[in-house]
Amino acid sequence: MTSTPETAVRLTQYAHGGGCACKIPPGELEDVLGPLAAGTRTTASDFALLVGLATGDDAAVVTLPAPPGGPAQAVVSTADFFTPVVDDPYDWGRIAAANALSDVYAMGGRPVVAVNLLAWPRDVLPFELAREVLRGGLDIAAEAGCHVGGGHSVDDPEPKYGMAVTGIADPDRLLRNDAGRPGLPLSLTKPLGLGVLNNRHKATGERFEQAVATMTALNRDAAAAALDAGAVCATDVTGFGLLGHLHKLARASGVTAVLDTAAVPYLDGAREAVRDGYVSGGTRRNLEWVAPFTDFGDTDADTRLLLADAQTSGGLLVAGEVPGAPVVGELVARGPHSVVLR
Repeated sequence: MTSTPETAVRLTQYAHGGGCACKIPPGELEDVLGPLAAGTRTTASDFALLVGLATGDDAAVVTLPAPPGGPAQAVVSTADFFTPVVDDPYDWGRIAAANALSDVYAMGGRPVVAVNLLAWPRDVLPFELAREVLRGGLDIAAEAGCHVGGGHSVDDPEPKYGMAVTGIADPDRLLRNDAGRPGLPLSLTKPLGLGVLNNRHKATGERFEQAVATMTALNRDAAAAALDAGAVCATDVTGFGLLGHLHKLARASGVTAVLDTAAVPYLDGAREAVRDGYVSGGTRRNLEWVAPFTDFGDTDADTRLLLADAQTSGGLLVAGEVPGAPVVGELVARGPHSVVLR
């Protein structure tokens, strides 16, 4: 843990929230989307919608008409953007891009092309900083082998950045959040604690290299390993926290997820950040939302907050064993709760 060097601008001070912690609370979002998902109409098209609003998955997926004698293919479409999660503009761009690309990986797809989404307070922050944000996004997209073909920008009181991403996938080898079955183990490919460390950074200026390294790491290899292991069910862990995304996966799959709390990995400094009070409002709202669906057992208060911690560019939660990733629980037959902590 080191202190941030003196800079002219601390980007996190220009945003009311930070990263995926600034998402609309999951309960409020479901109140809005629920009636829309129930009333979704079938659209006349040559492209079949495989994944849409119904299960709240990570991205939309449509199938393309198969060419004569050729393999079927699917298009994966997603968008993600947020306010600054770190002060360094280049790192923020890298994190936001990795987070947007993650939704494609979480579906078992490969990102092909992205467009930038940029909101910038043009009379407040210099455009040189925006250039650094975009440079970070370009570098991560290049690492992923994904083209960046332009984008859209608006003048906005708060800086925001992200990407709309289009990918491709094998429609018969998707990773979906509704394909979990009893008896499958649960693997988690990145440690938790990003939210509380980012919140501490925003409040104090302390820089956490372990958090930046985790957030800028692509989920490409984890997705490939999951597919190679035969997994068909996964989601990425972002703004709704591990408990929120686990609840959504278990609910969509009609199962109960049993979580071994002692097996969940955390970043260095995460527990200390919770102890010292650096917990975002988004994390507390996550915990409030999942409480009616969760059997917490004797799990202590700090651990509950960490399990609900709003992650930014977190790892994949996979129903199956992923080489190199810890097994943190299992899926069992549906019980009174969608999530049970042990």
